[in-house]
Amino acid sequence: MAEPRYRRIVLKLSGEALAGERGFGIDQDTVNRIARQIKGIQDLGVETSIVVGGGNIWRGVAGSAKGMDRATADYMGMLATVINSLSLQDALEKLEVVTRVLSAIELRQIAEPYIRRRAIRHLEKGRVVIFAGGTGSPYFSTDTTAALRAAEIEAEVILMAKKVDGVYDSDPIKNPEAKLYRDLRYIDVLNQQLGVMDSTATSLCMDNQIPIIVFNLNEDDNIIKVIQGEEVGTYVGR
Repeated sequence: MAEPRYRRIVLKLSGEALAGERGFGIDQDTVNRIARQIKGIQDLGVETSIVVGGGNIWRGVAGSAKGMDRATADYMGMLATVINSLSLQDALEKLEVVTRVLSAIELRQIAEPYIRRRAIRHLEKGRVVIFAGGTGSPYFSTDTTAALRAAEIEAEVILMAKKVDGVYDSDPIKNPEAKLYRDLRYIDVLNQQLGVMDSTATSLCMDNQIPIIVFNLNEDDNIIKVIQGEEVGTYVGR
């Protein structure tokens, strides 16, 4: 197999990605398929960290919209990311991929606390690191978590796994004529509100010059193709 272009990455998975076609909860077959792709890039020697959302279980914004206290709703969403992280850890370890879950919220019985130097050391030892619990603070998305952790561990790229082939100028599901972008600048994403990440996360990537690659997770081996430098999805950079 070709040598990887990137040596240390953050893979951002939405919670919905773990739900498969069901759209809610955790679909084990889907989780196992994702785990096999992650094992593939680990076998290439890539230092892999992962941020998982929790939208398949709970969305803080949705709870807040129905009258719940926003901070409480967001903390519930952070706990949902922990559930997803443990599910993915279990699937990876069944493939004999050593995995550590590091949580921004202290949960000593099931996860290690997030400590930057500890996370880097795990990566250097060839372990997959899953960042759970968001940033540990309400009002921040898991997109922002991915950007923040990427900056902290000095990741070379953020891989944004989606259900579509990349970034389009409009919703490709609603508009069959939607145009797929191959390359974008951070400022274009912000100005055109293209929805790659929320604006806080995009700005953080722009300030720290962390490229983002948006690709379709449902295509077999797409993660490996991106790592090897093939033109897959949309590249967002300077």
